[in-house]
Amino acid sequence: MQIVFPHHTDRASARRKIEARLEDLLGQHGHYLTDITQHWEGDRLVFSGSAKGFKANGSVDVTDSDVIVDAKLPLIARPFESRIKSTIEHEAAEMFPAA
Repeated sequence: MQIVFPHHTDRASARRKIEARLEDLLGQHGHYLTDITQHWEGDRLVFSGSAKGFKANGSVDVTDSDVIVDAKLPLIARPFESRIKSTIEHEAAEMFPAA
């Protein structure tokens, strides 16, 4: 599953917004998650974890103009892909409103 959205700012600001939102989300919903790992490799956030027994992993790349989320969902989670994608798009719109 790949989602691309513009961040309307510079890379460093986009990265700070992503980090802050992830911290908020993990604080609110972390009790549903297990085996969470995340680390930055330059402007790429690499992540993995499990939620309710479903394992997912992927990356978030911050370019000069866009944020690219590339997540790999297990086959059993595919029926929820459109809802997951919609949720990510909603979060992105709140973090990075159109200029």
